[in-house]
Amino acid sequence: MSDITTIQVKKPVLEELKKVKQYPRQTYSELILELAHVYKACKLKNQYDEFLHKIQQEKMKELWDNKEDEAWENA
Repeated sequence: MSDITTIQVKKPVLEELKKVKQYPRQTYSELILELAHVYKACKLKNQYDEFLHKIQQEKMKELWDNKEDEAWENA
């Protein structure tokens, strides 16, 4: 049995795939695999960024919401 399958894509999708090929003889299989790797990396980076943002929010709240600052505002 062959390891090759056939997938159907609409012609506009095919045209976009042609535009993002890294070199003319790159196969669509190679291109789709590369796109999948890039997508996974972006997804992981986004999760990391969201994690950092959440941590920073808590720290900023801790820094800004304190009694010492409030006392200076009213001095």
